[in-house]
Amino acid sequence: MSTRQTKVAVIGATGYTGLELLRLLLRHPEVEVTALTSQKYAGIPIDQVFPSLMKNLPLRCEELNVDQISKKADFIFTAVPHKTAMEIVPLFHWQGKRVVDLSADFRFKDAGLYEKWYQKHTAKDLIVESVYGLPELHREEIRNAKIVGNPGCYPTGALLGLIPLIGKELIHLSEIVIDSKSGVSGAGRDVVLESLFCEVNEGVKAYKVFTHRHTPEIEQELSWLARREVCVTFVPHLIPMDRGILTTIYLKLIKKLNLNEVIETFQEAYQNEPFIRIHPKGRLPNTKEVRGSNHCDIGIAVNEADGRLVVVTAIDNLVKGASGEAVQNMNIMLGYPETLGLEAVPLVP
Repeated sequence: MSTRQTKVAVIGATGYTGLELLRLLLRHPEVEVTALTSQKYAGIPIDQVFPSLMKNLPLRCEELNVDQISKKADFIFTAVPHKTAMEIVPLFHWQGKRVVDLSADFRFKDAGLYEKWYQKHTAKDLIVESVYGLPELHREEIRNAKIVGNPGCYPTGALLGLIPLIGKELIHLSEIVIDSKSGVSGAGRDVVLESLFCEVNEGVKAYKVFTHRHTPEIEQELSWLARREVCVTFVPHLIPMDRGILTTIYLKLIKKLNLNEVIETFQEAYQNEPFIRIHPKGRLPNTKEVRGSNHCDIGIAVNEADGRLVVVTAIDNLVKGASGEAVQNMNIMLGYPETLGLEAVPLVP
């Protein structure tokens, strides 16, 4: 571990994930935020964009100049939309910088799959080098990675509820139904009609059924784990709250197991995972209980009569579902303790 602080840049610092990155990094004892970029707010102090940062970060936003940013920073977070990321990440990679990208551009191993769901990929050579940044599944690969594709928020909640079961071959892979409900911050900070208060408040809706771009990401990782093709039914919902994702996963057990046995399977799988919390029998997660933290809470219910299994996970979509996981990946890549800067207790109520 280095004896000096790591200098960090956040590219795209004025979105919700950018702000959350700054909040977490400012508490990290081993890093110093030395550069921020924003095309929209270039030249403006970051604490004028986000008054919550007053007296905490005396930096101005600047336009992206890879050469200048590379002189100021050792490690790069790219919190920009897909397509933009694939244009930026290679430039920092060629400068010898390690990168955690929060877009979808470096999450897929198959460029064709990415192009089917997004658009043409212009950095296909780097897809091979990138690592999918779910520490609970790819920790050792992340440790030596130069580019980490930080997972999507929905996939994080879904995958963490499935990894122990698929790893032990306990469920029918053809009967996986994932029902996720997300707060509005998951849609980003841009002004979009569907995210306006009057459009969201007092209502819950499903959207992009069978067409959500996180579906192939979930299937990619489950297929890798199962060593065979896995397809899921994934239905996302938008609910009128700021942040949080509750994911309910409906499954069918291959063999007869009681609730205690399934809970023990999860406890064994995650016993060394610092951010996974398994609820005891009779309790299920609530998004309020993980708000502002990097935790993923997991609860389980079993119908022993017919082998139906329900797994419920709760994460903060901006922390474990995005920026917190990005800092966790940085810690792994740089050899810091994995929990460094992420020890915050959830904000309740």
